[in-house]
Formats: sequence, structure tokens, C-alpha cells
Amino acid sequence: MKFTCNKNELSKAISNISGAVPQKSNIQALEGIKVKVSLNQIELTAYDLEKGIKTNITATADSEYEFVASAKLFSEFTRKMNGDDITVELDENNVVKLLSQSTECSFSALSANEYPELPVVDVKRSFHISQAKLKTMINMTSYAVSQNESKPIFTGELFDIANSKLTIVAIDGFRLAIKSEDVGTNETYSFVVPKKTLQEVANLLTRDDNTKETDNSDDDSKEQKEKECTISVNDRHIIFEINNFFVISRLLEGSFHNYKLSIPNSYKTEVIVNKSDLINSLGRCSLVINEKNKCPIRCEVSGGVMKISCKTTIGRVNDAIPADIKGDSVTIGFNHKLVLEALRVADGDKIRIRLNGAMKVIEILPNEGEDYIYLIMPIQLKG
Repeated sequence: MKFTCNKNELSKAISNISGAVPQKSNIQALEGIKVKVSLNQIELTAYDLEKGIKTNITATADSEYEFVASAKLFSEFTRKMNGDDITVELDENNVVKLLSQSTECSFSALSANEYPELPVVDVKRSFHISQAKLKTMINMTSYAVSQNESKPIFTGELFDIANSKLTIVAIDGFRLAIKSEDVGTNETYSFVVPKKTLQEVANLLTRDDNTKETDNSDDDSKEQKEKECTISVNDRHIIFEINNFFVISRLLEGSFHNYKLSIPNSYKTEVIVNKSDLINSLGRCSLVINEKNKCPIRCEVSGGVMKISCKTTIGRVNDAIPADIKGDSVTIGFNHKLVLEALRVADGDKIRIRLNGAMKVIEILPNEGEDYIYLIMPIQLKG
């Protein structure tokens, strides 16, 4: 039994699904990749009982069969083989042999009967979103997901669909990240997706907003077609369909934080500042702060200037950044890492910071609009 396919396509497919292969499992077969061979294609599946990824590529086969290949050996051997095409043989002793040009490699396989089936998802709702937009939404929020396993619901991100918008929300108790985009659906529902699943989804999503397709007009003009991701859910599972890859995952159960109640409905001070200036200033502060020498950033907003300062036994930093300030003067403290993570993913050259005094939540937004909102708890300053 054997099949032949393009080596690079096979290598890429194996690499893209390998994130769903567990490092260790009580079920040995799950540490491998399930290969299902048909006459004109092969289907590859990885599954860790929480999330699974499957895809298929074109192949020419002499029969239909399936087996489980070692994820590491299958990936490394395929990637390092010579030539454009690769032939994969399976003998009666469940030994897999890879052949390409003059190179031959082999390893033992497992029976596909030992491999658990992916969940069959009875889809109740689905919608489409630009891959580039979804990738941006995940990148702009996932850093705020909680790592505290004692509250599993906060180890994922809320997907809230309402008023034709998708809002993705992450919270860890110290900060809250919110990103919204139009999706054009009139339904209202929400669910929580594990962060580990979204990391795999982000890896599969294209970075480019558009792919070019040549039309048949005389002037040979090219039209742009946006790549989309289809998201389908029921009460327990979600499926992301991305470029012929299917990511299937359990949803997290429980009551998520009502993020709308956390967003301030007014403010006493608004600061517009150059994003790179603030990033560079906080970067300098990070040089004198570490686990043994912790220190909040002292931020004074007054008279058209944002003053940033910190002092530890390593050293001290004092900065003054020009800023457009409206409202009351204020002095406030915060964790530099939590602010830097938000600034690094924020769009635009400038950002808005809204304050309500020294001990109320800090709100960071784009210079225009409110499609991205980042909230961070302040730190009380000594003196």
C-alpha cells in the first residue's frame, strides 16, 4: 500500500497540524498523526482530546487505508527528504517507508483503530470573518488571558456576537483587553474559546488581507479577494475552517465576566501621546526592573507633559514625553509590562489614555474610535 504526493505540501500540512499533537498522552496513538489514504487524497489528523486539527492534500494512491505515524519522525523525515515528490509505503508489518529520489527512511506505525475519533459537531450557528481581522483580534487580546487554572473560564477568550459585531474579550484580574470588528450577522450569542486553541488558529490564519486573482478582461487587471475564516459552533464545540484546515475544539463552560460593566462611562483626564515615545520610555524603565527589583511606574500627567519615572537598586529613569492633555492633572502608578503588551499591538502612531484619578482603572484606546479598549488596574504609589 502506497501513495505519492508533493513533498512540500505534505511537510507543510504536517507542520501546521502538529500543534494539536500532545507531547505525552495516556493514549499512545494520540502522540502521532493519523493518516487516512484515499485514491486521490490523504487526510491528516492531530488530536489531543481538547482540540483537533485536520486537513487533506492531493495524492495518488493504489488503495484506501489508514495508519498512525510518529509525529516527530513523519515531520522530520518528510522535511529533510530530497526531491519534489515523496512516496509513502505501508507494509503488512505496519512499517512506514518514505522514498524520495535516492533517499529511503522507515519507522514503525500504529493501527488507526487505536486513534480516537474527532467529535462530530452538529453546527447550530456560523459566520464568516476576514482571516487578517481575526488574526489581529487574537493578537490584540490573547496576552491578557489568565494563566490561573483555578478559574478555567478565564483561560479562554470570550467571543461575543451582537449588533453585527464580533467582540473578543480577555481578562486576567489585572487587565481587560477588548477588540471588536464587523461580521455582518444579526444573531446574538456568545461562547468562550480556550487560548491554546486560538494560538493554533492564529498560526494558520493568513497575514495578508487579500489574495490576488487574475480575471479574464482584456486589460489583464487583477481583482482582490479577501480570504475568510468560517467559524461554526454549537453548545459544546467550535470549528474554525481556514485554508482547507479544520480546527475543532471544546468550548469552555461557565459564566464569563460582564466586561461591559468594567468600561468607564466617563473620564476626568484624557491624554493623547505618541505610542513609540511611550514604548521607548517604558522600555528604558524595564532595564532597571526585574523580579528581585520590582517597582511600579510613576506617571505624572500635567501641563502638556507626561512624566515617566522609576527607581530601583539597579538604577533610575526619568522621562518627559510631550502629550495633548485635557482635564485634571493626575499622578498614577502602573505595571510597565502590562502597559507595554497593550501598546505593542495597538494600531496607529498615537494612543489615548483616559483616567479617573489615581486609583481608578486606566483606559487605553486608539487615537480614533473605540474598536480596541484596554483596561488596566493601577498600582498605589508610596508617598
